Amino acid sequence: MWPESSEQQQELRSGLTTGCCATACCVAAAQALLAGKQPDRVEVLLPRGQRVELEITGYKALNEAVEGIRTATIKDAGDDPDVTHGATVFVELRLMPEPGVVFKPAAGVGTVTREGLVLAVGEPAINPVPRQMMMQHLENAAQVYAYEGGFEVSVGVEQGETIALKTMNPRLGIIGGLSILGTTGIVRPYSCAAYIASIRQGVDVARANGIEHIAATTGSTSEQAIRQHYGLDEMALIEMGDFVGALLKHLRQAPVTRLTICAGFGKLTKLANGHMDLNSRSSSIDFKQIAGLAASAGADQALQRRILQANTSMEVLRWCQDAAVDLAGEVCKQALQAAEKVVHKTQPQLQIEVWATDRKGEFVGHAGVRE
Repeated sequence: MWPESSEQQQELRSGLTTGCCATACCVAAAQALLAGKQPDRVEVLLPRGQRVELEITGYKALNEAVEGIRTATIKDAGDDPDVTHGATVFVELRLMPEPGVVFKPAAGVGTVTREGLVLAVGEPAINPVPRQMMMQHLENAAQVYAYEGGFEVSVGVEQGETIALKTMNPRLGIIGGLSILGTTGIVRPYSCAAYIASIRQGVDVARANGIEHIAATTGSTSEQAIRQHYGLDEMALIEMGDFVGALLKHLRQAPVTRLTICAGFGKLTKLANGHMDLNSRSSSIDFKQIAGLAASAGADQALQRRILQANTSMEVLRWCQDAAVDLAGEVCKQALQAAEKVVHKTQPQLQIEVWATDRKGEFVGHAGVRE
């Protein structure tokens, strides 16, 4: 588990993507095979021109008829909450007689099995930018060492199949392991770029497979509730976490017919307040705002004053329920308006609804489309 974040604001440390790690392994492997070198550290040129050094943790000759070697490095994601932080990324590089670079999955890297991703069905889940990075570095090595043949690159991650169960890969149809990701080579702390990419991929896969009603949820409790309510296919479920803004902005370019947002009551108060990142590091529950919404739903002055002194959103919800004040319904209405404001700029026909749940996964409020 990730350690508790510090109460003091600190400068956050950037990390490196799995694509950058795989490229470093290719650089080391090429030097080992073509020049007989086994450097402890290698340099990688990133897509935007930065140069970084990575440590190589080991070399192991492949005991095969084709000449090859396995190299590895440890992924450092910096201060980003990345499930692959600390994982061992490795490459098995083989020399081939024909020029070119062929990519294959090794243990721990998945294979694409559904339409809608940037890669074709049957391809190893190694995204385009990491492929390009590896190709460029291998082609450069071939030129430096006057090598006229080609390369077979098998990228893997130790324990990747297990780690992938903590990601959206199984739902996206990436089976057997992780994806090798990265567009810049750098992991920006708390940018959660990989998570946001998975949200977009989830929408794209659903659309490519003819699904027009998707449900976006903030976690397992809300997901289970809305899945049971509508009987939705797993492919229609988008775990957006705290990144509702990323989901809504993507739907402006990749629309469906209907979007259901289902989230815990506390998270929805933030969306109702116009926040597009629902994490506590970016937004907080505003009890003054909640008191105003409660007033709109019929709360008297005494209840409004009590809300202003509250410790948690859930105790406020309970007080309002006891007073027959539909606060959750009012929160859902405001959250719906905030979502529509983003999406309807370019997709006014997209139907949106919002459901709120309590901590037990019971629905406590709703606004929007009714069947």
